[in-house]
Amino acid sequence: MALRILKQSNCAVLQALKRNYCSAFELQHKNPVQKAIPKIPKAQYGGRHTVTMLPGGGIGSELMNYVREIFRYAGVPVDFEVLDIDPNSESNDDWDNAITSIKRNGVAIKGNIETKSEQIGIISRNVALRNELGLYVNVLHCKSYPGVRCHHKDVDLVVVRQNTEGEYAMLEHESVSGVVESLKIITVEASERLARFAFNYARTNGRKKVTTIHKANIMKLSDGCFLETSRRIAKEFPDIKHDDMIIDNTCMQLVARPAQFDVLLTTNLYGSITSNVICGLIGGAGLYSGRNYGDHYAVFEPGTRNTGTSIAGKNICNPFAMLNASVDMLNHLGHTQHAQAIEAAIYDTIVVDKIHTADLGGTASTTDCIQNVLKHLAEKHVSWHGVR
Repeated sequence: MALRILKQSNCAVLQALKRNYCSAFELQHKNPVQKAIPKIPKAQYGGRHTVTMLPGGGIGSELMNYVREIFRYAGVPVDFEVLDIDPNSESNDDWDNAITSIKRNGVAIKGNIETKSEQIGIISRNVALRNELGLYVNVLHCKSYPGVRCHHKDVDLVVVRQNTEGEYAMLEHESVSGVVESLKIITVEASERLARFAFNYARTNGRKKVTTIHKANIMKLSDGCFLETSRRIAKEFPDIKHDDMIIDNTCMQLVARPAQFDVLLTTNLYGSITSNVICGLIGGAGLYSGRNYGDHYAVFEPGTRNTGTSIAGKNICNPFAMLNASVDMLNHLGHTQHAQAIEAAIYDTIVVDKIHTADLGGTASTTDCIQNVLKHLAEKHVSWHGVR
């Protein structure tokens, strides 16, 4: 009798969920499924681009100031529309303004946006931004820097992460008192689009293998759908080897033998886990950048999405992840000359001059790193276009 009552209770709750949460899910996933990478927004005002800048919390503001300083020094033809989002606010007005700005400009660079409120109605701004803009894929290229203290050398792999589904669907409820259910959303449509992106990326960038990361031995329907879809799409790319690995073993293998991997194709949560493991093995959160792509917009950010609140304002944070994000953004916008010059200055600072912050085992301050990058830019004698 008690079991029957519990089942009836759960059934009623699920019916209520359909009424109350379906619209929220549709709002989060309302962008049409397309296959194209966002086109470069048309430059305005004499070849200059306007980019939305969202500093975020923690060290975000100071890092964005350094990005703007380097861009001014190098004459980069990019203007920033800077918008701050108050992490303590229970209003979504700041977030709505940010979304409007990105939709207007087409491209954004951002720090990690904190959402400190734990109220049910206040959504994670980072997750909601990716869902609202349809940023279905996150790409993290992890290539070790020579001379940086790390656990493995010569690592060069890419994580292609699903960005809008899985455990990050933000759909959860208390079915009965003391029992909370969280919905993991996996669809064939989104899985197919992501898999095709990963294999196209591998082919375009000279990669040889794609490994699908999953837990289909336990989550047979959700992860099983993701795995079977990737296997089906793999048949369209006979020149790219495909295999798969359970997430538990993947973490161990990344620590033991990361060189066996080339491109990792992951669901949302597994991408977060593997990205942090890989970055931790080859230098930490301060070096690597992440790219978020949708059908219409692109957003660039540090790869591990850390806020760095504890080191904010101390002049000790590592600026290179955010600088590398700005390089990715410039490449996307077609400003390759500026991107190559800044990327080379970053590389020379880290590898040749060994200017390392404390997280890399060095003693340099943030400003030491930035000044050294500026020094290398001054030495390159590049003919800058678009300087006003």
